[in-house]
This record gives sequence, structure tokens and C-alpha cells, in this order.
Amino acid sequence: MEDRNRRDFGGVNAPIGALEDASRRRQTLGWWLAAVAAILFSAKAILAKIMYRYGIDAVTLITLRMAFAFPIFGSVAWLETRRAMARGDRLSMIERGQIVLLGLLGYYLSSYLDFWGLEYIPVALERIILFLTPTLVMLFGALFLRRKATVREWLAVAICYGGVILVFSGQGVVGQASRLWLGSGLVFGATASYAVYLLLSGSLVRRVGSLRLVAYAMSISTLACLLQFLILRPVDSLIQEWPVYGWSVLNALLCTVMPVYLTMFAIARIGPAATAQMSFTGPLALLFLGWWLLDEQISVLQLLGSIVVLGGVLVLTRPVPPKLNQSAD
Repeated sequence: MEDRNRRDFGGVNAPIGALEDASRRRQTLGWWLAAVAAILFSAKAILAKIMYRYGIDAVTLITLRMAFAFPIFGSVAWLETRRAMARGDRLSMIERGQIVLLGLLGYYLSSYLDFWGLEYIPVALERIILFLTPTLVMLFGALFLRRKATVREWLAVAICYGGVILVFSGQGVVGQASRLWLGSGLVFGATASYAVYLLLSGSLVRRVGSLRLVAYAMSISTLACLLQFLILRPVDSLIQEWPVYGWSVLNALLCTVMPVYLTMFAIARIGPAATAQMSFTGPLALLFLGWWLLDEQISVLQLLGSIVVLGGVLVLTRPVPPKLNQSAD
């Protein structure tokens, strides 16, 4: 019966089994890449809070971040352009416009709004808002791309949100209401911008390639950040204390270059929706990073909620039996 099902499914027994194993390994690698990228991306909030102690503002912070990351992205963009020209692979005007839009949405607008919001709200509140990313990706996909989320995806999100409620239940935020609303609105704008970026990059990354797309988009983002800085700040505001430069280099390499490429590699393997849902691991990791680096306390309820969130991630990443794939097709 098993052999017959496999012949009906693919026609040849051994190759189909090998293809299924390779597909599962590819998906597993994609989930791991997305999780690591989410953790590194989220760590930028910790670094931002540390640098804010030196009196730096969001505009200068993101400018230093992108300036230190640009040599890597610029070099990759130059190499990928030469390779593309050698094989006659030219981008259409539509694709160029999409890349510019991705650069402005994903790593300029989203990062700027997030860093700006962190000036008004604590990391704990930012974490809660960042958990909206998977839901926004599924919502935008359903509204604009006509993509229907599976029952398992919604179940995973529901479990993760249940864990979030446990993690942050009873955790008050002290501060002025106007500052909280402004900061929360800015971080929500960053979350929505990044969700749109994930959706738009899904098809384009397969056409252009991960290395090339990221290099182009990040170069556009860097130019936007530099232009914004020149308009809003005097050049001498780039003169900061030496620790700020050290944290900025760390922010550029570990929280920008690495997660940007890891995210694109993940999208190419598991798609934008699953990549967004794995972003639950990022804000969850911030719970422990905040305890380690910012002396934030972790309660038993928060630990329990963390376990629930991880359970939701396991529901998402659990392999689907071949028989379900056959029926779905």
C-alpha cells in the first residue's frame, strides 16, 4: 500500500523519497535561518538602548549602522552586478522599482521607525508590538496577494499569542501616555513596513537571487539614511564617544548584515509567511537578552509563556506527512 501511494504520488519510488527528504531538509534549514535572523534582528533593540545612554538619537544611530554596513553591501552589489552583466541578466524597470521600494520599506523606514519608537517606550513594549509581524504578513497576503493561510499557520500564531499574553501579563509600563502612544505607533509602523517588505521580497528573491537583491536593497536603504541625516542633522553630530562606534559596528555586522542575508535565504526556502512566523523567536529571545544585558527581571509566568511560544513554533515547523501534501495538491 505504501509503495502504491508513492507511485501514485510521484511515479517513481526511490527518487520521490529522496526528493521528499531533500525538501524537508531544505525547509528545516530555512526555519533555522529565519529563527537566527529574527534573534539577531531583535538584538538591535538592546544595542539601541545601550547607545541611547550616550545621548545619541535615532537618526544618527541608524546612519552609523548603515554606514558601517555599506562597505559589505556595496562590495557584494558590485560583484553581483558584474556577474549578472556577464551572463546577460538585466533587471527590468519594474524589478528596479521593486528593489528601490524594498530598500526604502524594509531597512530604511522599518529600522528608522523602530529605533525612533525605542526613544519613547521600553524594550518590553516594543517586543509585544513586534509579535504582530506574522499576523500582518498573513493579513496583507490575504488582502493584496489572495494568499490563504493554512489552519496550521493560524493555530501556530494563536498558540504563540497565547504565550505572549503569559509573558507580558501583569507587566506594567511606566511613563507618560502621550509618549507611550507615540512610541507604540512608531514601532507598529515599523512592524507593518517590515511585513510588507517580507511579502514583496518573496517572488523577487527567486528571480534576482538572495545576494544580489539584498545588496541592492541595502544600498538603496543606506543612501536614504545618509540623505535623511544630511537634511536633519549637522555633520559634526557624527562625532560620538568611542563606545558608540564600537556598538555601531556590532549593530552593523551582527544585527544588520548577517540577519538580512539569513532572512533572504530563509524566504527562498520556506517563503515569506513562514519566515515571518518564525520571527516569534526574535522578541522571545529579547526577553533573555534584556535580562542578561539590561538587568530586566524574568518571572515564572514569563518563562511559562516562553515555553508556550516555543510550542507554537514547533507546530509551525512540524513536517507535514506526504499523504497531506498529496491531498492538498
